[in-house]
Amino acid sequence: MMHSESYFRTVVLSAGIFAASATNLIAEDQGPSEWSRTEPYPNQTVYYPGTETLGPDEMRIIACGTGMPQPRLKQAAACFLVELGNGEKFIFDMGEGSYERIMALGIPLDQLDKVFLGHLHLDHAGDFPAFYFTGPVNNRLTPVRLWGPEGIKPEWGTKAWADHMMKMWAWEEATRGAAVDPRGLQLEVNEFDWKAVNNVIFDENGVQVRTLPAIHGEQAVSFLLEWNDLKFAFSSDTLPTRWWREHADGADLAIHECFTPPEFMIEKYGFEPSEAIFVGSQGHTAAQAFGKIMSETEPRLAVCYHFQNDHDIALAVYSAIRETYSGPLDLAADFMTWNVTKNEIRTRQGVPNEESFPAPVQMAKQPPDSAAEFPFSEFDLESMDLGAAEATNDMIEAFNERSGNDEVGAYTSLPFKE
Repeated sequence: MMHSESYFRTVVLSAGIFAASATNLIAEDQGPSEWSRTEPYPNQTVYYPGTETLGPDEMRIIACGTGMPQPRLKQAAACFLVELGNGEKFIFDMGEGSYERIMALGIPLDQLDKVFLGHLHLDHAGDFPAFYFTGPVNNRLTPVRLWGPEGIKPEWGTKAWADHMMKMWAWEEATRGAAVDPRGLQLEVNEFDWKAVNNVIFDENGVQVRTLPAIHGEQAVSFLLEWNDLKFAFSSDTLPTRWWREHADGADLAIHECFTPPEFMIEKYGFEPSEAIFVGSQGHTAAQAFGKIMSETEPRLAVCYHFQNDHDIALAVYSAIRETYSGPLDLAADFMTWNVTKNEIRTRQGVPNEESFPAPVQMAKQPPDSAAEFPFSEFDLESMDLGAAEATNDMIEAFNERSGNDEVGAYTSLPFKE
């Protein structure tokens, strides 16, 4: 659906997602329009990833996680992908479950090399280790660049976090890197001052990413991305701040957290009232406060996320927001997609590939000598079932005959060597 500057959203859908009704979009010609029986449809009310050209002056944002630290199939934790018409792509936050959503879009991982973490809670950073370490088996051959805040203590910062991640998954890295081309297992960590206001942390190819201090246990930030006179604002987790009011003002698309109302936290999470109020309104943004900060900053389109987008919670969130905000509004759902230009903003639901495989490699592979990189031990050799090893060698021989290759079972061939 399209948005003009005077756009006003009022329609509630049964799925708990709020959509648009705009009288200024009604076509003057109400006559029938016959579609071709064989050609693609002239327009799509949903977004099919990988099927549309992104215009040179266009920005596309895809919600790869809109939910909470309470795991659920319907919503992954926080993650938003920004794609620009100059070819650049950026991932903001990568909470649990979001990696599956990213892979379902079918984008080559070599194109997803920039990740920005607003803070290091699991529901905003928990899927990064899987994204990084399994990259090579999903055809990533380029290094990953990571940005995250310094810590109140050095051991709490992003560099220490990444260092401990590498130590924790050292065996994972060694075995993955021995099996397939390991070039994707390179990590550049960029740590920044989380207290710096409107701080430029990325400035390349006409794109600037800046940070704003966030109120969320400290060492947390919100992000602004500006390119081609378009501004994308993403709060990550925070109470509304003066910095957001000053620097996110007039954003084209403003995605800000908006937490589950306390009554539902008590009913559905089993929280005590004190827990619900503290968690839901002192380190997070209550719906009324979300509405207030949007009224103060007047984005072209406001998007709230970070709650379970079900029929009952969504209605309560929407009603609470409307106490303090009457402007354009979306309640985010996983795979919701926004196409943003200077003239319009279009919101659609994305339709992912639920049976996706990795996108093809973007450059020639350089497979390692696996046996040399990770030699077979005498213990493993003695443990091997010779009958199964022989059957495996027969499979490899048959594969070679069919494909014209000359592969050898690096391990299963050892017991039969003279």
